[in-house]
Amino acid sequence: MNNFIEELRWRGMVQDMTPELEEHLNKGITSAYLGFDPTADSLHIGHLVGVMTLLHFQRSGHKPIALVGGATGMIGDPSFKSAERNLLDKETLDSNIAGIQKQLGKFLNFADDKANRAELVNNYDWMAEFSFLEFIRDVGKHITVNYMMAKDSVKRRLEEGNGLSFTEFTYQLIQGYDFYHLWKNKNCTMQLGGSDQWGNIVTGTELIRRKEGGSAYALTVPLITKADGSKFGKTEGGSVWLDPDKTSPYAFYQFWLNVSDEDASKYIRIFTTLDKETIEKLEKDHAEAPHLRILQKEIAKEITIMVHSEKEYEMAVKASSILFGKSSTEDLAALDERTFLQVFEGVDQVELTMEAYKETTGILDLLGDKGQGVIFNSKGEARKMIQGGGVSINKNKLSDPQATTEGLELLQGKYLLVQKGKKNYFIIKIIN
Repeated sequence: MNNFIEELRWRGMVQDMTPELEEHLNKGITSAYLGFDPTADSLHIGHLVGVMTLLHFQRSGHKPIALVGGATGMIGDPSFKSAERNLLDKETLDSNIAGIQKQLGKFLNFADDKANRAELVNNYDWMAEFSFLEFIRDVGKHITVNYMMAKDSVKRRLEEGNGLSFTEFTYQLIQGYDFYHLWKNKNCTMQLGGSDQWGNIVTGTELIRRKEGGSAYALTVPLITKADGSKFGKTEGGSVWLDPDKTSPYAFYQFWLNVSDEDASKYIRIFTTLDKETIEKLEKDHAEAPHLRILQKEIAKEITIMVHSEKEYEMAVKASSILFGKSSTEDLAALDERTFLQVFEGVDQVELTMEAYKETTGILDLLGDKGQGVIFNSKGEARKMIQGGGVSINKNKLSDPQATTEGLELLQGKYLLVQKGKKNYFIIKIIN
């Protein structure tokens, strides 16, 4: 059991916290919650900061509560948003919540029958039957409009001239009531969140104080940015998701492998559970040989295993080596079809029917005529390059232009990978 605040401090994960929080945590097991907005059926890497905060909280001996906003997801948090979001129906929200719960189970221990066992709650369970009249009487009367208007997230929207609907304006009251409900019913005395949530969180501590005269605490973590100023967690293809069907383990691994040196030093503290001594040793080794990208490889390994599995990590490493190092037909054959296509995304493809492929007995016919000029314009060009050692099929270098196609292994039962020169790849896809 370690000191939660000290653990977050050296990892660079403390932005703001309420007074006397450390003393409160030192008194014994404490419960804290952190909310997840179920706007999709998967978390993305932007959520990982919050997930890791809960993970460290549990590792420190305390009880984490993950709240999914089945009710608040119907409204949408206006904090530092420029416009109101589309509202989601309950069926969609329920599906999203199920996906999120499954992913959280990889980080938090929900199973052990211990005092600090993680718990998942849905604020729809206590908000669904709350009538509007009851809400404005029991909650609204305790928080003044002046108090709500003073929040940065509200002032910013009004100053930008985009306006704020009454629905969005009440969001901080609903989130504040979530804190009150968990404080009263689950002895949850602390809320965690990103720094953009500070205003909503302290509305909860204020509501607890005004309604019950109780004490509650808050801690926020910094919002993650990239060294170049661009948004963290976004690529040209969009968000980096934890769901393998949205972002493949290979693409997920590649994202972390390609972060800058400056970001790597920050991310390895935030997104892994490696201890301080290990991280400082990795940083020292990285500084001595930055071209080896030691930090990036370690981050990519730790997070890919945590989010996916060791098997998926090993496949991602193998897939990376195919493009950037030595590999064999066996390495290619070991990839599943999704990873194979991801590795060679954007590569030109030539399609052949199975019947036409079986009739093509010579390598020159395959690469020249049957390749329809996409790989080689003629048999003569193909012959010359094969003789020069510049052509490979499935990573096996060709040496004899008169060789036959007999013995070629179709990768995943339908592909041949042709390499022309050092960097030019083509895929022949055999279709039925």
